[in-house]
Amino acid sequence: MSITLNSEHLCFGGKVGFYSHWSEVCNCEMRFSIYLPPQAQIKSLPVLYFLSGLTCTEENFMAKSGAQKYAAEHGLILVAPDTSPRHTGIEDENKDWDIGSGAGFYVDATVEPWRSHYQMYSYVTKELPDLIHQNFPTLPNQQGIFGHSMGGHGALVCALRNPDKYKSVSVFAAIAAPMQCAWGQKAFTNYLGSDRETWKAYDASELIKEKGFPQPILFDQGTADTFLTTQLFPEIFQKACELANQPLTFRYHAGYDHGFYFVASAIEDHIRHHAQILSD
Repeated sequence: MSITLNSEHLCFGGKVGFYSHWSEVCNCEMRFSIYLPPQAQIKSLPVLYFLSGLTCTEENFMAKSGAQKYAAEHGLILVAPDTSPRHTGIEDENKDWDIGSGAGFYVDATVEPWRSHYQMYSYVTKELPDLIHQNFPTLPNQQGIFGHSMGGHGALVCALRNPDKYKSVSVFAAIAAPMQCAWGQKAFTNYLGSDRETWKAYDASELIKEKGFPQPILFDQGTADTFLTTQLFPEIFQKACELANQPLTFRYHAGYDHGFYFVASAIEDHIRHHAQILSD
């Protein structure tokens, strides 16, 4: 699978690259960013995927998180895909900020018109990793995944459904019970249809009841997050983990809101969390 380098930037001794490629899964051009730490010049390394939230692109995480400093210290490759297909020609794709462009929700859509392009779950868990392993010096059996908000939801779902593919998982301010919030209900209705039973495959608070994860999950949440009590519902995920005996490190951070300032403030701990597991 061929990829096109659109831009490249030196960063903490490594390189941040922005790429595009044709996606067979999404039937359109897709984009991703990747950080190759200096160690990648001489050996293959573990790879850590970051899934961003609503309205984001492949650039937000690389530009705002400050993760490259710590990835360079620990020898981790970072990959951040775009959050949805774009320019597909689907009517109203750009009408709302919480559905369509920038809002793929990391599901495989089963309802028209979205199903012809919006296959983000398969893209993130299958096509993109295959592409990364073919083109960069990664260790395919040493993968982790993390994310923020909608991307936190995606990271949890991808990890819980594929513990053979991902050895570590962590999230910032995740949409932890999407079946219970307006964002999730809107996305799932549009992408998956009205049968709520099908939604459970993409709800971490439902999945954890049947699919535990072999490593502790790290979950950070700001107390000043304006979406905490209306969209995120981390307490539902906490309770589900307790009932399932799933190891969970859950931390509230006083005064932090929902944005990337929070992500940047806690990113060092998350990189360390993944590095410790992926280096074993």
